[in-house]
Amino acid sequence: MTLAKIKLSTAILLGSFLIGASPVLAETVLHRGNAGEPQTLDQAHTSINIEEFILKDLYEGLTIYDAAGKVVPGAAETWDLSDDGLVYTFKLRADAKWSDGSPVTATDFVFSLQRIEDPKTAAGYANILFPIKNAQKVNKGEVPVDQLGVKAVDDKTLEITLERPTPFFLELLAHQTALPVSKASVEKNGADFVKPGVMVSNGAYKLVAHTPNDSLTTEKNPEYWDAANVKIDKVIFYPIDDQAASVRRFEAKEMDLAYNFSADQLDRLRKSYGEQVHVSPTLATYYYAFDTRQAPYSDVRVRRALSMAVDRDFLAKEIYSGSQLPSYSMVPPGMASYGDPAKADFSEMSQLDREDEAVKLMKEAGYGEGGKPLNIEIRYNTNPNHERVATAVADMWKNTFGAKVSLVNLDVSSHYAYLQEGGKFNVARAGWVADYADAENFLALSLSSNKTFNYGHFENPEFDALMKKSYEEADPTARSKTLHEAEALLMKEQPIAPFLTQADLWLVSDKVKGWQDNAVNAHLSRFLSVSE
Repeated sequence: MTLAKIKLSTAILLGSFLIGASPVLAETVLHRGNAGEPQTLDQAHTSINIEEFILKDLYEGLTIYDAAGKVVPGAAETWDLSDDGLVYTFKLRADAKWSDGSPVTATDFVFSLQRIEDPKTAAGYANILFPIKNAQKVNKGEVPVDQLGVKAVDDKTLEITLERPTPFFLELLAHQTALPVSKASVEKNGADFVKPGVMVSNGAYKLVAHTPNDSLTTEKNPEYWDAANVKIDKVIFYPIDDQAASVRRFEAKEMDLAYNFSADQLDRLRKSYGEQVHVSPTLATYYYAFDTRQAPYSDVRVRRALSMAVDRDFLAKEIYSGSQLPSYSMVPPGMASYGDPAKADFSEMSQLDREDEAVKLMKEAGYGEGGKPLNIEIRYNTNPNHERVATAVADMWKNTFGAKVSLVNLDVSSHYAYLQEGGKFNVARAGWVADYADAENFLALSLSSNKTFNYGHFENPEFDALMKKSYEEADPTARSKTLHEAEALLMKEQPIAPFLTQADLWLVSDKVKGWQDNAVNAHLSRFLSVSE
């Protein structure tokens, strides 16, 4: 056989192998626009949803939200609750592993929950797990961390004892604060456990790269217990707080998902992209907080007057194009366990009547025309929608009271860090998205003991007493009545002025499959797929 014939035979044989071989599948990548750079990837110090979106891809709690926003088993496959409603016993999945291949154990969860409540950790969201027995006492340093009501019965059995029956406890466990950390990794690496190449996670993805203010890349975790059903190989998060730039990148097909676009673009985007535009009503409230530590915001008359002068209908219709609704209550509507929220007593007045009453209150307090000058600084996180709201509110206060109003803005992480660390201000924009579907989640923000999220440092013994009573009340009807009384008091005092019931605005490429709008705004990448 000649050399030429040998080469030809070899080529034919090789070709037959290639034709019969399974094709190599291209890597599937999801490009996710995120509305800002995360402050941290340490679950003990997170508080905003742009961190949550990332962390819940990397880690899996005992419970999770599925694609429809329903609480379902996560790292725990099953659980039992004692007859008195105080003791949960969780069975962890036998095949639950960390990304380094080591097993996820009950001891990891004990370590993680103790770490959250340990005062040395200084976790801003430690209060969300206060229903666990002794959690608040541990967090205050009154008892040692080993007195927290969590126990590893064996490697795959975790027992959690509560202070009192808590109907929404499974939802609390789906919060990012309750996400576990690897005990071995944290003890070995200290604060560096959050870094790419170091982080050990138990979720559907693992962290491989992070360039701050540019991108954060995760890859499918082969050790994840349900890896066979994870359809996307790589997820890249882009921290873009410039909403116009985010929309441009979506339109250029550089991103498959864009979060929180500018509401004034809603009609144009709907005309161009149809069902790729998602307006999803959510359990969320857009509000302004007053710093009650200083005059004139320490005066309830001033707070009420400023709140009454804000035309919520204008904000909802003209700035948000009807994608958000006017609000006069801190608790948003739509919670079956609560019913209609308790609105401010001026909610039924016409806007003109409200403004007349507001002028009287302000004069009574000694400010405005003929009184002391009213100089107000509004702080907000950088965002075109928030800027338009602040500008509109400033005009309303100027026209109603002759106030001189200035605006200050910071990026989202810096804005909330400033408020959470106790920085002084006049008026500050904030928003609260339900961590769990219960009115307490919104009302507890104004407890005097809430040092992290009570931005205006409101203190009212009567309000605190009503909230304490609600925690001790086992009967759902009586508890709801008490919470309504607490909200009515809050709306009378107006340390916070609710403006809008929010909706989440998303652009979702028609390449993305499995997306479901839901009230808790939960969209884990593991439930999505990407088609070309």
